[in-house]
Amino acid sequence: MARHPIAIVGDASTTALEATLANGEIMELVSAATEELDGSDHSEPTIAYFSPEFGISSVIPQFSGGLGILAGDHLKAASDLHVPLAAVGLFYREGFFRQSIKGGAQAERYPAMTPEELGAVDTGHIVTVPMPGRDVAARVWRMDIGGTPLLLLDSAVAANSKADRKITDRLYSGDRRHRLEQELLLGVGGVRALRALGWPIRVYHLNEGHAGFLVLELVNEVIHEGRLEDAISIVRRGLVFTTHTPVPAGIDRFERALIEPYLAVWASAWGVDVQDLWKIGADPVDAKKFNMAAMGLRTASAANGVSALHGEVSRNLFAGVGVGDDIGHITNGVHARTWVSEDNQTVFDQVLGPEWAEGSPAAWDRVESLTDAAIGALRHIGSLRLAQLAQDTIGARINPEALVVGFARRFATYKRATLLFHEMKRLEKMLHDDDRPIHFVFAGKAHPADGPGKKLLAQVVAFADSEESNGRFTFIPDYGIDIARHMYEGSDIWLNTPVRPREASGTSGQKAALNGGLNCSILDGWWAEMYDGSNGWAIPTSDVKDAVRRDAAEAASTLDVLDTILSEYHEGRAAFAGRIRHAWRTLGPQVTAARMLAEYRDKVYGPALTRVG
Repeated sequence: MARHPIAIVGDASTTALEATLANGEIMELVSAATEELDGSDHSEPTIAYFSPEFGISSVIPQFSGGLGILAGDHLKAASDLHVPLAAVGLFYREGFFRQSIKGGAQAERYPAMTPEELGAVDTGHIVTVPMPGRDVAARVWRMDIGGTPLLLLDSAVAANSKADRKITDRLYSGDRRHRLEQELLLGVGGVRALRALGWPIRVYHLNEGHAGFLVLELVNEVIHEGRLEDAISIVRRGLVFTTHTPVPAGIDRFERALIEPYLAVWASAWGVDVQDLWKIGADPVDAKKFNMAAMGLRTASAANGVSALHGEVSRNLFAGVGVGDDIGHITNGVHARTWVSEDNQTVFDQVLGPEWAEGSPAAWDRVESLTDAAIGALRHIGSLRLAQLAQDTIGARINPEALVVGFARRFATYKRATLLFHEMKRLEKMLHDDDRPIHFVFAGKAHPADGPGKKLLAQVVAFADSEESNGRFTFIPDYGIDIARHMYEGSDIWLNTPVRPREASGTSGQKAALNGGLNCSILDGWWAEMYDGSNGWAIPTSDVKDAVRRDAAEAASTLDVLDTILSEYHEGRAAFAGRIRHAWRTLGPQVTAARMLAEYRDKVYGPALTRVG
């Protein structure tokens, strides 16, 4: 497991530290990194980005999956592009769970950590958030992600009751009240933390509805004589909202009986009826639910989905909220320097020029000068590293001549990790083919409360351990950033089999693509708009309504496509290298977080700053 540099230095002996300080090569690297960070400082932030999780690095476990990784890449890109943005989240002292496999099933553990261990700095500020019958206090910690400051609120302070200290104990854990109080702390406390720092924030970006309660504090600052609508009109100018879910089940909703006492605190302070506050988040279908996405959409001046297809789905999904037609899209991207292997980066910098990481089309056009041998060498290095990871973690062996197929993501049922099991005989035959060897490498976690997801994971683990898999189907436990990087670098094919159109965007395939992995995916999320017929493979979808028959048909289609890929891979490596070259040239300019952040800057933040004046 990777360790935070602070922990490494803290455990080092005086002799080891003195030897390091005397090493000119190491100190030169440290000085260069320090100069780069010093040069990335921004002016005071005017944009605030709120998210419940942030995936910054493997040594800062404050994320669960794609939403947090996207948020972390957003901050890094903002630093690179010098966008004056600050971020706000919560500090979870037990983070998200670490995974192990016991008895063929997922087991969870929650190692405790402190902000200081992860490099957070105490700002000296404590904010309070009103809740029924008491105020909850939170300490404000700060991390700098390059030139982008990240504020993290922590309720483990002495002024709170024992129960309130646990509000920020774990990410996505606990009952509905726990979730509600986390989101109140994030939204209301987040605005108050920004005020405590004195930053001139003018635009607020909600990364999903989890921080939607920031509206309460923003309204609280401008409401006059109970004129709630007037106050919301003022707040709306600078509020923008990004939705990440294409299905109703993915939206945070709270029962009226639970949330109404919390809303009543604000209604009483403003002299308005609690029903007036209820209307802001009223679910358009279920009158007993408060819908956080609806609240975000009704109070924002701009909203977007995270791919072209997702924008279309969102306009239909939120039509009942009354703002559906106004939802646009900005397709997600990934922070290239975070996810591309060091070996690939070195070659790209030399051959393409450093602008490749910014998504420069001219830079990516230069991949045509990369020889088949150079591409093959990069792929070989990545495969060896992934093979070593598999050997070190579970003792699995990967044939260096095999086509390596990677699949790594959250084990939600709609992502269909076991889709190929519908065609088990064909799958087993493929795994026993010595003339065209193939090796599947799977990884991922199921949410601790997701019984069906855990069941799928157990089925994958059982098959990986079975004789039928022929040692060519591997599950690597405790999926996280480090394992992901090895898989992106070492997988020849990146497999993605969601139920269309339930993948809002997805970014794992983008990371694989930047490393030279080719996508084999259902035409969903980002792949639906970036697949050009030659830069990877599209898995045909079925129009059958019955889920079992649909899955069986799409499993057969997936194996058909994989069979075609196997033939191309083993019969003509030069043709395969040419396809990688084409994928780099066509996808490189599109999948970077630099492209994504530039679109947010120009299409979302700029207009919002103009509106607020």
